[in-house]
Amino acid sequence: MSSPKNPLEWAAKTEEDFTVAHVLLRCKIPLTASSCFHAQQCAEKYLKGILVARNTEFPKIHDLLQILDLCEQAGVFVPIDEDALDRLSKYAVTTRYPGNAPTVDQARDAIETAKTVRKFARKFLNVK
Repeated sequence: MSSPKNPLEWAAKTEEDFTVAHVLLRCKIPLTASSCFHAQQCAEKYLKGILVARNTEFPKIHDLLQILDLCEQAGVFVPIDEDALDRLSKYAVTTRYPGNAPTVDQARDAIETAKTVRKFARKFLNVK
């Protein structure tokens, strides 16, 4: 069984979300809601992986700004546009229900925001 206390395991699990977000956007009919959801999950898990690396406890939340605040309290300052992170954060819930399908451009923006978090986190965690 894997240990939720190993930041490298968090990074490995997160890569699945990053890949899925891209694949779903490249479908013949882009699956934007699911793509945005997985982009949000990617950012969330990488930020939580940083917290694990800092031995910092965190609640079971999906609000990326709250998680970012916990990172800052732990002494890790992620260079990210907070408005973009806030937009991404909303996809944890809104995309799971009918009537909230993001556009392709919004999905691309979500992936780009996740990519920014991913790049920083992988460097921070020394993931090759």
